[in-house]
Amino acid sequence: MSVVAGSADLTTQLTERAAVALRGWAPGAAVDSVEPLTGGTSSLTYVAVLSGAPAGYERVVLKVAPPGLEPVRNRDVLRQARLMQLLSGVPGVRVPKVLFSDKGAPTARQPFVAMELVPGECVEPVLVPRGALPAGQVRARALDAARMLAHLHRVDPKRTALAVEPVVTPGAEVDRWTRAFTTVPEDLRTGYEAVEARLRATLPAAMMPVFTHGDYRLGNTLCDADSVNAVIDWEIWSLGDPRVDITWLTFFTDEARHPASPSQEPTGMPGKAELIDAYQEARGERLPELGWFEALTKYKESAATALLIKRGRKADHLTAMHRRMLPALPVLLEEAMELLGRRA
Repeated sequence: MSVVAGSADLTTQLTERAAVALRGWAPGAAVDSVEPLTGGTSSLTYVAVLSGAPAGYERVVLKVAPPGLEPVRNRDVLRQARLMQLLSGVPGVRVPKVLFSDKGAPTARQPFVAMELVPGECVEPVLVPRGALPAGQVRARALDAARMLAHLHRVDPKRTALAVEPVVTPGAEVDRWTRAFTTVPEDLRTGYEAVEARLRATLPAAMMPVFTHGDYRLGNTLCDADSVNAVIDWEIWSLGDPRVDITWLTFFTDEARHPASPSQEPTGMPGKAELIDAYQEARGERLPELGWFEALTKYKESAATALLIKRGRKADHLTAMHRRMLPALPVLLEEAMELLGRRA
């Protein structure tokens, strides 16, 4: 049965399929209920209540590829699960444990993955009202995240089964976000061509590829007190340059003055240099030419936000964050050019 619209039908089908898959992991266990959980647009997320499961797994997360679409790229939940399984047990890296899955029969029955429900809150400090988290807690979490990123990047892909994945080079990153710019209206991409040309003219040598998260920041972690309990949302992981992740993390600091922030009051986030130092100390390797990757980050943010605004306009629904970001798109590109230098 193909389920495209109608969330009740999807939930019923998912409950039945999860009950079957569950038996392979915990014979005798049963699925009591399945309820939607707030998640992203790349996949659907549910919480399943289990009975007869091992202690601590009375509630688990089900991540499902969206109906009606091929489960590829950022919708490939099984690909995400493969990396999470590989990272489970890696010293210094914490991800939800993958429990069981069903590869489905796309697009008739979408694949899903069951994971442990990790306790913790998912908050991006610079994107929420000030005072939502104590400043000391924000600082501790950010430094923990920087060290965890270093441990992720210490994993040698060549020693794993995922070494066959294609490598995304710095040049390929420029290609990706340039393609995004070409799909948005003219008023959302003013000046991108000059930044693209400068990025290509100053392209740095790639570092040895590592497992990159692709959207690494506190808003994609589950935290409790001063610690990161788990890194989540692995939709766009790849083999790539480690500097893509670290400069994305530092973009969400007070110092970076993220244009989507509702306030410029401090949150407690450490400065860029302190986060980079924590990362480099934990990894035991220094990262050269970070300025180029900071420029790429601004180029990426401008392109990604332009896509979101385009979709918001089409749906006749622009959020407050979209409205804050709209005048910032050309500013981000100007800042990227300043980082790169204007002369070829």
